[in-house]
Amino acid sequence: MTVTLDLSHRPSAAADPVSTPMSTRTSLVGLTLAEMREAVIALGVEPKKAKMRAQQIWRWVYFFGARDFDVMTDIGKDLRALLETRHSLDRPEVIERLVSADGTRKWLIRSAPGVEFETVFIPDVARSGALCVSSQVGCTLTCTFCHTGTQKLVRNLTAAEIVAQVMIARDDLDEWPSTTDGRALTNIVFMGMGEPLYNLDEVAKAIDLISDGEGISIGRRRITVSTSGVVPKLEELGTKTGAMLAISLHATNDELRDVLVPLNKKYPLEELMAGIRAYPGLNNAKRVTFEYVMLKGVNDSPAEARALVKLLSGIPAKVNLIPFNPWPGTAYECSDWKTIHAFADIVNRAGYSAPIRTPRGRDILAACGQLRSESVKTRASVAMKERLAMAASEEV
Repeated sequence: MTVTLDLSHRPSAAADPVSTPMSTRTSLVGLTLAEMREAVIALGVEPKKAKMRAQQIWRWVYFFGARDFDVMTDIGKDLRALLETRHSLDRPEVIERLVSADGTRKWLIRSAPGVEFETVFIPDVARSGALCVSSQVGCTLTCTFCHTGTQKLVRNLTAAEIVAQVMIARDDLDEWPSTTDGRALTNIVFMGMGEPLYNLDEVAKAIDLISDGEGISIGRRRITVSTSGVVPKLEELGTKTGAMLAISLHATNDELRDVLVPLNKKYPLEELMAGIRAYPGLNNAKRVTFEYVMLKGVNDSPAEARALVKLLSGIPAKVNLIPFNPWPGTAYECSDWKTIHAFADIVNRAGYSAPIRTPRGRDILAACGQLRSESVKTRASVAMKERLAMAASEEV
């Protein structure tokens, strides 16, 4: 494991305009084009000219990844000076950067006191690189196999905070400007901290910003939103974002899924599968990804594999089999590799692609299900054992 220096941008006090303290300046990172136009008008630019100026600034922020107004050479010095007095190009503070032995990178980001979240870059995933972004600080879902679920929800992230995760990764990967040639970061997955559908408005706004062809330019077909199954929001997700859908499934019957994914008690499997079948644009070219974490002796039997095949009948789908990634205090173990391969064979023979996800970033707690703000120090083992004991007592 390698720990490196903070990557956050902290302009010197000398560079800060005396008339406006740094703490009162607002960052342009995360603003839509319309919001940027309003910011320019507020500086005294005529509305007729503000649209063009906003477009220029937009390109500098989202295509070139500008960190300093002085580089905006097609904008007059006077306007650049005005921008400097009211605004910044700062990203949230990176308070920790970890690099795994396998090249996975994890950033712990702070955007305000007590507001800390993680984002992870996974290189060379199916010949591309994926950035796993967070949509909330903490989570309300308490999935028993997930480390994030042991951290109480602090709040939803704003679209600006979501987009900033992409920009921080781009800064670190040295991937500005946003050309498509030789890009390492090609895909975005909303599989970090939180339930994206409980923050859908901000997630949708962030996807609009990330996918804009004049800026960061990561297409909607390369953006996947993972949900534990907030059924009433599925259609809205598809309509608003056009993103690819992933379902955090992990069980093929309500009895087990109620324990692993407690949200299932509210939206059971029959209701969830009906919502998936109605997802806008679903077809063989836009398949649903079902995520299935492999838990030893819990959900990994051949009978479970056959039940999974039956459950997916008629849905254009693929299954990501995820070896369980351990974390401090967990009561679960990862299935044996022989068991995982046998499970995959049954699903594959039924005509569904069932790749086994290679664990990445385990040594820095960056793998699937391991994300949790490091500032939260309370142990999760007692709470988890209590939930499991309660579930067992309900079965008796």
